[in-house]
Amino acid sequence: MSLDDLNDDVQESYADVGDELSVALDRETRNELALLESALEPEATDELVRRAIHMLFQTTVESGKLDFQLRSGYDVTYDEYLSGMTYDEMTGADQYPSMDDERRYQF
Repeated sequence: MSLDDLNDDVQESYADVGDELSVALDRETRNELALLESALEPEATDELVRRAIHMLFQTTVESGKLDFQLRSGYDVTYDEYLSGMTYDEMTGADQYPSMDDERRYQF
């Protein structure tokens, strides 16, 4: 997979999520959400879910887990995704022809 594949998958997922998202909660998650809502008193429960997603995203980026998953699945990093080009494209390493070991030393 590649950077283009990742961009396509992100756009597809973004479209699938839409504006509304219904999530089934298990008993433990519902209890934790209720406790957080009582303690933090947000204007709406949706605000807690948004905060949770932001925290999970930030933690995943900072720990390197996102880069690991992206490298495993798409052979890119988060920085490459943000810039829209791979490191090879940034440094020009993909512009040189490949070495042909059999013909390398022939004159």
